Amino acid sequence: MNGVTTHASTRCQPTLPLPCPAAILRAIFFKAPAQGSLLQSSRFTPVLILGLASLCALPGCGRLVFTPTQTQPQAMTLTPQQQQLLAQTQQQLQQRATSLDTDNQELETLLAQSRQQIALLSEQVVATQDQLKATTERLASTEQQSTELKNRTQALMASTQAGGAPGEFRPNNTLLRPLSVTNMPGVSVQQDGDTIRVRVAGEALFQPSTNRLQPGAEMLLRRVAADLMANYPEHIIGIEGHTSAMEPSSAQFPTPHHLSIAQATVVYDTLRPTMGTASQQLFILGHGGNHPIASNAELEGQQLNRRIELVVYPETFRRR
Repeated sequence: MNGVTTHASTRCQPTLPLPCPAAILRAIFFKAPAQGSLLQSSRFTPVLILGLASLCALPGCGRLVFTPTQTQPQAMTLTPQQQQLLAQTQQQLQQRATSLDTDNQELETLLAQSRQQIALLSEQVVATQDQLKATTERLASTEQQSTELKNRTQALMASTQAGGAPGEFRPNNTLLRPLSVTNMPGVSVQQDGDTIRVRVAGEALFQPSTNRLQPGAEMLLRRVAADLMANYPEHIIGIEGHTSAMEPSSAQFPTPHHLSIAQATVVYDTLRPTMGTASQQLFILGHGGNHPIASNAELEGQQLNRRIELVVYPETFRRR
């Protein structure tokens, strides 16, 4: 842009008021005779008539209107300093607009990220609410089970108090019998709650770390079986094998559990024909070294841990 063009404002010339032709005629023809009339002078009559005719021909009832003078717009030329200043201003405005666009894009990006975070938080809140609901339901179920257990415990305590001293639990002594095998070497009898345990030393039955019977072991087992059948003819009897934790590993018995179950099986095979019992009356268990009765740090403790226990249970088996 080389310059700025401006238009000079149009000024209107003031109108000059002229005497109205009608007023002039009244002054001439209708003036009072005392003051005298211009028509009384004959020499001015032709001139006056022509002048009046000219005035009457003018429009506006005696007003002369002057048309304002129209001027052509003149171009305004800027100096180099002004042009440079204008260019700098335009450049600054353009930079400002670019900066605003960049800020707007960043704000839109932040807004989109905020919306994503809000959506993620909403999902987490819903998941937390579901977990809280499930936890509340489990807690209610646990409280209900605790209440039921408490009621059963109270009922059991009441039943126990009705049959004896308050809070006193006494073992069932009805199974305890005077067994003749108690006086035999390597055999002991003890009550364990509602069960009777006949314990036979392992060294009296088996060769070390094997399931082969010692000489005289079969006779010992038959005497024990006869004593049990005389006192507990219909009770369930469990044959439990126990070893020490220091048993050597072999291809036949890689673990103490293998050895203990093998020894219990040999006792089962020996007792069943002698006792004449049904298979449902006897069962076998192999505990390995899981239930020691002495320390395995010494040889004497290891020998005590190697044993066979014939466990008499209060449950009975009715023969057909």
